[in-house]
Amino acid sequence: MTEEEKDAKAPGGERAASRTQRTLQPRTLQASTPQARSPRERARAQTVADIVRLGRQHLAVHGAAALSLRAVARDLGVVSSAVYRYVENRDELLTLLLIDAYGELGDEVDAAVAAVPEGDHVGRFCAVGRAVRAWALREPASYALLFGSPVPGYEAPAERTTGPGTRVIVTLVGILDAAARAGRLMVREPGAANIPAALGPDLSAIRSQFNLDMSEELVARGVLVWSALFGAVSFEVFNQYGPDTFSAPGELFDYHLRVLAGVAGLPGQGC
Repeated sequence: MTEEEKDAKAPGGERAASRTQRTLQPRTLQASTPQARSPRERARAQTVADIVRLGRQHLAVHGAAALSLRAVARDLGVVSSAVYRYVENRDELLTLLLIDAYGELGDEVDAAVAAVPEGDHVGRFCAVGRAVRAWALREPASYALLFGSPVPGYEAPAERTTGPGTRVIVTLVGILDAAARAGRLMVREPGAANIPAALGPDLSAIRSQFNLDMSEELVARGVLVWSALFGAVSFEVFNQYGPDTFSAPGELFDYHLRVLAGVAGLPGQGC
């Protein structure tokens, strides 16, 4: 049994799981919670916020695999058993950090998109890419937690992380679908890459799931654009290009955005 598991058995620790499920909410849910809360509820919310804040600091310094609730408790100025009243274990802390980071990234993407006129589909597409890149470069440790190598021994609970984790792709899909409905999304070279028959059911399911007014080829291209966008960001954040290879990474990324806009079926101008 690990030290943290022993602490979880301390008074108050063994019921942490049920309390955690009731009191710890994704930041998107916390934001919608009515302000009229009891002093005890406000105190709990503040403690959770402090744990997440310190967890992000430890994530940046030590990495996800080395996260420790005992270390967070020391920085919080409480005994480790007290932290387990709010967070059950390291995996729960990782889940909270995932939800917090996904929420922060989603908020920044939404704000960037909202600043562009609704009919400017290319501008909104590029706003998504630039917002993702800006956040990733500012928060590389959180980006790595979301899109880097899996943390050994940890599996994110889908019921809590899928919603926050798909916000950016839902926004991106919405932009492409709006362009399609406005007649501004099209394949410039029809038949250049025929869709394999085996992919038909999967692409059809995606169209149905998101109620898309896009052809299967445009859906497939959208999947490529999604993966390529995050691939370009990951290469820069994780320095996969190599040191000093590009002296103007921002300009390189903007060029990639224009190319990806064309791949998606949007005109490349406007980024």
